[in-house]
Amino acid sequence: MTQSSLTVVIVNYNVCHFLEQCLLSVERAARGLVVTIVVVDNNSSDGSLAMVRRRFPQVRVIANTDNPGFSKANNQAIYNTHSDYVLLLNPDTVIGEDTLKVCIEYFDQHPQVGGLGVRMIDGSGAFLPESKRGFPSPFVAFAKTIGLSRLFPRSTLWNRYHLGFLDEHKNHSVEVLAGAFMGLRRSVLEEIGTLDEAFFMYGEDIDLSYRIVKAGYENHYIAHNTIIHYKGESTKKGSLNYVRVFYQAMIIFARKHFTGQKAWLFVGMLQIAIYLRAAITVVGHVFRAGFLPILDGCLIFGGLYFLKDFWGSYHFGDPAYYDHSFMLFNATFYTLFWMISIYLSGGYDRTATPWRLIRGILAGTILIAAVYGFLDQSLRSSRALILLGMAWAIVGTIGLRIIRALKKNGTLHFGLPAKQNLAIIGQQAEAERAIQLLQQAEIKKNIIGTIHPDGRQVPDTNYLGSVAQLLHLMKWYALDEVIFCMQDMRTQEIIRWMDQLGRKMTYRILPSGSSTIIGSSSKNTSGELYTIDIRYPIATAANRRNKRFADMGIALLVITMLPITILLSVPRTWYLWKQLPAVFSSKRTWVGYGGDQIHGLPFLKKGVIGIGQQYNGTPIDTATQWRLNRIYAKNFKPSQDVVILWNYMVGK
Repeated sequence: MTQSSLTVVIVNYNVCHFLEQCLLSVERAARGLVVTIVVVDNNSSDGSLAMVRRRFPQVRVIANTDNPGFSKANNQAIYNTHSDYVLLLNPDTVIGEDTLKVCIEYFDQHPQVGGLGVRMIDGSGAFLPESKRGFPSPFVAFAKTIGLSRLFPRSTLWNRYHLGFLDEHKNHSVEVLAGAFMGLRRSVLEEIGTLDEAFFMYGEDIDLSYRIVKAGYENHYIAHNTIIHYKGESTKKGSLNYVRVFYQAMIIFARKHFTGQKAWLFVGMLQIAIYLRAAITVVGHVFRAGFLPILDGCLIFGGLYFLKDFWGSYHFGDPAYYDHSFMLFNATFYTLFWMISIYLSGGYDRTATPWRLIRGILAGTILIAAVYGFLDQSLRSSRALILLGMAWAIVGTIGLRIIRALKKNGTLHFGLPAKQNLAIIGQQAEAERAIQLLQQAEIKKNIIGTIHPDGRQVPDTNYLGSVAQLLHLMKWYALDEVIFCMQDMRTQEIIRWMDQLGRKMTYRILPSGSSTIIGSSSKNTSGELYTIDIRYPIATAANRRNKRFADMGIALLVITMLPITILLSVPRTWYLWKQLPAVFSSKRTWVGYGGDQIHGLPFLKKGVIGIGQQYNGTPIDTATQWRLNRIYAKNFKPSQDVVILWNYMVGK
């Protein structure tokens, strides 16, 4: 009997490290099977193509010179291959050794099945509800978009979108499959057509699933095979862009498959839901970003209210000595100055330390004192209140963060987190390589030791224990994080442990032969990579903030210097003047990368001028351009932008 064949299609866009890990897992799963692996790259700039061609020469590559979208890229591979079955697979997935075999056998044994999906967990070990879904009827889509499905996750009424009432550990016939892992019978694709290219990103899986069922076939969810699907690698799920793109895709689906009043109702409800969801997203972002500053402001302002009464009573013998104008003007003015100074000092960065708070408040106090001398006599309340307010601001803001740290982590430390306990699961050689990578990447972890990857073998004294004892070892050594060495463990075992332990720990994987340790714990953020790649100052929160302030400062300078630059006939003055709205609105930065050679470099907004343009039109080859971009990212200082811009203006 002829063995059934499978084509695995992976569409990649700038997730090189995740793609490498994915391909390693697919290679393992393809052994002994008739499998063709195709990577369609949508014009990545992070070195993905070079990595695939170097590490996986047997993989077929389709290199697009633009980004035509997810649907079109998948279709390119489908049209150019011939196999019994097709698997659409995201690059930010890791599959088990038996995953492809299970899929092929399931298709062979169930001729009525047109598509299939598997159980998925994220990088934190949590089950992903989108592994099984229902069709988005107007009511189902509305309940999902406004959050009712999340409030009632097991309801047959409110959560038909994720079919929360179906047991995740049992096989089911479902309506919609997830595009991250979508097995398809080629004969069905030939009958109903491939992915609809009207869907650029999102929605194409719902559309294809709907057409499979409409043609009389079934979509099945296979619970006994689990894969990892890291989230947040292409689009942050909590972003406004995600809300816009995803729900616009739902509208395309509605207009395509429904007619008359039903289509009107569906589109109308979706549009209402889009605005509601966008509003909720904006409010959520503002609340998360402003929560701590608002608390600081209330704390400082409230402290000044009591301090004015205390100082009035203590120094003047009258608690009502200061009238209401103090709170209306002075207290508001002082609070804002201290909050702005804390922000500029990095006091609201995720890794803010007590010193950053103290430094910011001291700087704010000096600024308040400087402005104080220029105020009208009636507004000069008391220098003592400024000093008392400064002391309270320091004690209050630091105390607030200590309370939050105690509540959240059970520790007095805030800002830079306490060193986490980490263990490496692998053979001694690969574990030592992992330790070397951690040291080279300057990752500060408390490395407890190595756990032997073979649960059946009694480890020697060089190991903390065997992987079979992981639950006990986690408790005995208070482990916060483990690194799985992919070379020494079956992928299925790694997935099984992540699934079993769930969110009790943080998980990372070291792929065989890779210099990057990979993990992802949130669907709203990109995965964290422990890599020996150079760390660029331009990527730090402080320098990104400094660059934004430099942009605003230069913009003001361009405005004030306009008469002089016109008088001196400085070239390109009007060009820079026309760019002011884009810079003020943060759509562009004054100085950005030059050309397209930006692979491996931190993200920057498009520059009004690119690095290299200041050299008066001198031709620059691509290798030199990349080096110039790299040097800029590596040695960034705000003053550097001023010099580059001036040289560009005068043509030096």
